[in-house]
Amino acid sequence: MTEPSTHAPQIAADAQTPSRLRLSGRWTLDHAHAISAALHGAPAGEVSVDATGVERLDSLGVLQLMRFARRRELDFDAFEFHEAHRALVVAIEDVADERPKKKREYGVYAALARLGYAVTDNWKEVLALVAFFGETLVKMLRLFKEPGRFRPTATVHHMEQVGLDAVPLIALLCYLVGAVVAFLGATILRDFGATIFVVELVSIAFLREFGVLLTAIVLAGRTASAFTAQIGAMVSREEVDAIRTLGMDPIDLLVIPRVLALLVMLPLLTFIAMIAGLLGGLTVGAYNLDIPPQQYLARMHDTMELRHVLVGLSKAPIFALLISLIGCLEGLQVQGTAQSVGERTTSSVVQAISLVIVIDAFAAIWFMEVGF
Repeated sequence: MTEPSTHAPQIAADAQTPSRLRLSGRWTLDHAHAISAALHGAPAGEVSVDATGVERLDSLGVLQLMRFARRRELDFDAFEFHEAHRALVVAIEDVADERPKKKREYGVYAALARLGYAVTDNWKEVLALVAFFGETLVKMLRLFKEPGRFRPTATVHHMEQVGLDAVPLIALLCYLVGAVVAFLGATILRDFGATIFVVELVSIAFLREFGVLLTAIVLAGRTASAFTAQIGAMVSREEVDAIRTLGMDPIDLLVIPRVLALLVMLPLLTFIAMIAGLLGGLTVGAYNLDIPPQQYLARMHDTMELRHVLVGLSKAPIFALLISLIGCLEGLQVQGTAQSVGERTTSSVVQAISLVIVIDAFAAIWFMEVGF
């Protein structure tokens, strides 16, 4: 025997307030089709919903009302429910966003939509980085007026972490890359009887480009990720909020020491990378190309120019500022979960390496155009 029709879900406008909808009946799974029909037939426009007259309510009824609120752009928190139903509504609200994500759509329209979202997100990241750079610069200049804000112990600690601890890795990589560049150059130049020009190839390549670029890429992967993980962990443990509560500035405590440490150490590491690359070329020249070390050094002395060293070292502070700001900014943007820390760490490495290579390419073109 079927239930009486009076139990069916119904929606009616309030006699005194037409924009107010009153719900009645049983909003349960047994009446799923009737619920859907009633909601689709509800009056259009901005309305308020009074569900205190509902006899029975289950999870399907709550979910249908939530979808109705999203579809009409209504505030679901403003819906009125019977006191006996509030616990269920709150419980469904808490887990409603945990449904599995929709499968990725394919096709030209979906690809263009993803491209648009990616461009928008990247543009927002650029604006955030520029704003963060301005804030950090202002507070670094404030140190001259208020030197008590400077943290020398933290700065020296980060100088050791980002600089001294990275020396063996930088030296080894640049030494090997210098040897590889010498090998590749000799392979081509030997056919023309111009093996001696390997000296200029290695010297110019490492002094102008490879020394600073390899150092910046290594530190972008090593240091930017460390900065993001360290600050992100503090954000997730609410330590940054505690710093603000104590009346201190997280930029002074967490960002400026890291920025200053990288500004000092990256040029020094770049110089070490240049020397290591030149030694790699010297080793190949002496043991594989039959160029005695004395002749190699003499040729290097005759052909090396100071401008090549200045070009390479001039880019080091820019890369240092870029890597440190990206690492710190991504750390401060962590949302408080372990997943967010991992996502922001990956993002900081990708952004730092990409921007370092892009800026280095534009700098190389600019120096070439001005003839320096």
